[in-house]
Amino acid sequence: MSDKSSDAIKPWGGRFSEPTDAFVERFTASVDFDKRLYHHDINGSIAHATMLGEVGILSEQEVQDIINGLEAIREDIVQGRFEWSVSLEDVHMNIESALTQRIGVTGKKLHTGRSRNDQVATDIRLYVRDEIDSLLETLLRLQLALLDLAEREADTIMPGFTHLQTAQPITFGHHMMAWFEMLERDAGRLRDCRARMNFSPLGAAALAGTSYPIQRETTARLLGFSGPTRNSLDSVSDRDFAIELAAAGSLIMTHLSRFSEELVLWTSSQFDFIDLPDRFCTGSSIMPQKKNPDVPELVRGKTGRVNGHLIALLTLMKSQPLAYNKDNQEDKEPLFDLIDTLRDCLKAYADMMPAIQPKKEQMARAALKGYATATDLADYLVRKGIPFRDAHEVVGKSVAYGISQQKDLSELRLDELRQFSQQIDEDVFTVLTLEGSVQARRHIGGTAPEQVRAAVAHYRALLASR
Repeated sequence: MSDKSSDAIKPWGGRFSEPTDAFVERFTASVDFDKRLYHHDINGSIAHATMLGEVGILSEQEVQDIINGLEAIREDIVQGRFEWSVSLEDVHMNIESALTQRIGVTGKKLHTGRSRNDQVATDIRLYVRDEIDSLLETLLRLQLALLDLAEREADTIMPGFTHLQTAQPITFGHHMMAWFEMLERDAGRLRDCRARMNFSPLGAAALAGTSYPIQRETTARLLGFSGPTRNSLDSVSDRDFAIELAAAGSLIMTHLSRFSEELVLWTSSQFDFIDLPDRFCTGSSIMPQKKNPDVPELVRGKTGRVNGHLIALLTLMKSQPLAYNKDNQEDKEPLFDLIDTLRDCLKAYADMMPAIQPKKEQMARAALKGYATATDLADYLVRKGIPFRDAHEVVGKSVAYGISQQKDLSELRLDELRQFSQQIDEDVFTVLTLEGSVQARRHIGGTAPEQVRAAVAHYRALLASR
């Protein structure tokens, strides 16, 4: 492409004596990526034109001509007939120019009482609001899938880990509910973000408002906002709502990345805890036996991508003086990509969760390998009147003996156990089984199957009430 000066006439070009350099035109244009805002831009313009008609700035016929023209342009865009022009810089000027070509001078009146500054701020808020709603729908689908899986596997025993070492027996359903809890907090953050950003900047104009007798409450209501923003400088200049979404998105991805790490481990031959269906895996180009968990691996990798967008947006805003600066053009590409990435990752997990099949026998065998019921033996001794620290020492010696004999605690004879404490009786074997261990933890938040089912029921009712 040549770097010769562009001869295109700019809507703002009256003050300039020479055309924009072609390289500068390409460098400063945003239409290649912000054209995805067309739907929200048209909705904002229709609301603005409607308000201008209500306050008498536009006639009824002018308002109708503008609305008809904008809807026709929307249809052209949807059908792929619209020709985007880099020389017109952005989505806003492309649509306004097309409107003027379609309906004549009336199209030039649309911009009365607003600026591209409040226009783009409005468009982005409308876009982010819709995308949050979409993300919440997909997140809900994932949450419901986790509830189904947790309920189905409430009795399935697996080893619980700390430091990736076998710690205590838990149930697979309990483990799934841990991920549900994280996602429930993620959903709350998305809803909080939506509520905070759902105020309309339209009418703030360039930075100081407008001298026209506009009604900002009207456009806010027409666009479904909770009301108008309260300061024109802040309205056009801050993108903290985008940063807040990026922060919430980074936490979602952190949770999915941790989940992915576990799925990768669990599908390995070393763990072999679950079966992940073939449709969520790929093979190796050289090793025919391989079945690689590419979906969770890729989600884990995309976490860095979303985290990077958060840092980009924070850095973009950190030194900007009030009010609007061209820097803010750089908010869209990271914002768009992080939303696309979040949507795809949540969809992948929502599709994958119902297909996961735990290997119950393998998980139960693994739970027996690491003396997972040692804490249960200590608790048993405490109930017999032995101080916990003394009980801890007794169990430690019992475990050491079990290791030397290559036996789990539940496999030791009573006389073997009693050499470490005479307080141990026949009833000890009821607490040394995996089933007895998980059943004993029946308080709220515990791993007992009845508590898992109670948690599932609680959250089913909560999700249904929203």
